[in-house]
Amino acid sequence: MALTLPARPDPLTPPHPLTPAAHHDPLTERLHASGLLHELAHGLDGPFHYLLPERFDANLAAFRAALADAGVDGRVYYAKKANKASVFVDRCAEAGAGVDVASLGELRDALGHGVRGEDLVVTGPAKSEQLLRVAVRQGSLIAVDAPDELHRLLDLGTGRPARILLRRHPPHQPRSRFGLDDAQLDRALRDCADAGERVRMEGFSFHLSGYDTRPRADLAGELIELCIEARTLGLPADRISIGGGFAVDYVDAAAWDTFLAEQRPGHYHADKAFGTGDFYPYHSPVAGADALRAVLAARPGGTGPALADRLRQAGVTLLLEPGRALLDRAGSSVFRVQGVKDRAGYGIVTVDGTSLSLSEQWFNSEYLPEPQLLPAPGAGTAAGPYPACVGGASCLDSDLLTWRKVPFPARPRVGDLLVYPNTAGYQMDSNESPFHELPLPPKVVVDRPGDGARHRWRLDR
Repeated sequence: MALTLPARPDPLTPPHPLTPAAHHDPLTERLHASGLLHELAHGLDGPFHYLLPERFDANLAAFRAALADAGVDGRVYYAKKANKASVFVDRCAEAGAGVDVASLGELRDALGHGVRGEDLVVTGPAKSEQLLRVAVRQGSLIAVDAPDELHRLLDLGTGRPARILLRRHPPHQPRSRFGLDDAQLDRALRDCADAGERVRMEGFSFHLSGYDTRPRADLAGELIELCIEARTLGLPADRISIGGGFAVDYVDAAAWDTFLAEQRPGHYHADKAFGTGDFYPYHSPVAGADALRAVLAARPGGTGPALADRLRQAGVTLLLEPGRALLDRAGSSVFRVQGVKDRAGYGIVTVDGTSLSLSEQWFNSEYLPEPQLLPAPGAGTAAGPYPACVGGASCLDSDLLTWRKVPFPARPRVGDLLVYPNTAGYQMDSNESPFHELPLPPKVVVDRPGDGARHRWRLDR
């Protein structure tokens, strides 16, 4: 009996393309055209992440320039949780930047890669006693999140003063689980004043969800006033931390707005439904160091001097802890096509990794910047476009790297590569797992070649 093949997928099925700007970046275009990624896929025999540390350097320089241009004394701490790669911590050590850590493992790793203890800020809730003890001995700055944490610090008996910030509970996000409320903050200030040489209360911090610059500026203005108040108790209080939350602009405004307006369940495998609020804001009108500039230029509370002026007038240093924004365009994830299955109206591409290596699935969401198809060397050009979702190599029906039916320019073939762009910020390893005993994708550091030279690479250690 003759086998009847399903109809060729309809090219009108997918929603508007979400081609990320990273696809057209000259550095990545040259890398993708070099053939190196296919060589690495063959040599490593599986998926991998590549890292571009010079992008990290450029992003760090941009944040520092924003502080300098505003005339603000400030310090940038890289939020290490955003990516476990050692190369970015190495760059911090070389550049004299700080690192934000939230566990004993992260603290030890940062020290082991040359970051000085006094250049670390320790965040996170309910820190272990061992973490607190090592942080105090190393002279690290500790963001105190709760009254009992402060009391444990005061009782450590290390012989060194604990350098601390008191974390303020954000009044405009009352459901936040982080920080001290007004009564707790007042009590903590008096405890610090009574603690003598056991503690050095250097200022205040906060943790805000979201990426709006206005709430950060408003709350930063409140922290400046708290510093002035704390000084009346004899406390140093000369710095504030506004945390991270500096957005990354992945796709342009027109593509993002069109996608949000047009997307519907039929654009996803199994008619999976997503609300517009389920996604990271992949377009942001103000992102990265420009978002910091907006915060510094804003007038806290809508009146009076700009935040930058208020910081200078009060003699307060501004600390910030960007993660994703320092990693913008600093790396991508590469998967090899293992099979392609035609379904009515679209296809299912299966790659040699799993959705656990794209961590947006952890939040029951979708990493929307579309993967770039790199055909295998010598492969012909297949007819397109070809809408397809992307599945992982596991036995789980829900293991999809991309539920969305991406409009690929051609039907992918076994041996082709899919390059997920700009994944260094949180996507690479927040949810990794060696499920099925599949190896974790290694990280490959790629250095820019000189004129006419080949790219050089090494495994991240």
